Amino acid sequence: MRLLRQLHLYLGCFFAPMLLFYVGTGWYQTLQMDRRKSPGEAETLVSRLVAVHTDQIYPASYANSWSPQLFRILVVIMSVALILSVALGIVLAFRVMKKKGLVWLSLIMGLVVPALTLWLGAKR
Repeated sequence: MRLLRQLHLYLGCFFAPMLLFYVGTGWYQTLQMDRRKSPGEAETLVSRLVAVHTDQIYPASYANSWSPQLFRILVVIMSVALILSVALGIVLAFRVMKKKGLVWLSLIMGLVVPALTLWLGAKR
């Protein structure tokens, strides 16, 4: 149990900055309708950060080409670590909580609420 908690803690702390970055730029991208179509069009800091999120490059005037491969590998590792960290968090919740029904309710609501909001948002 202690090993699971430590693994969850270290994975969470290691990937927290990158996850916050992805959540922030994804949030901005979700609310912004005029997404830049090419890296050369990224003029502001925010649009450059969004380019990191969407194109896996940081547009810079000094670069004449970009390769997103290394960053994509890091994003895949981050994604696997996030999945593992979330799974460990669920395992820990079931092991620590005495009222397991609340854990189940939270998990079910975490599935139902997003599905319901998508369904309610569909125009008929």
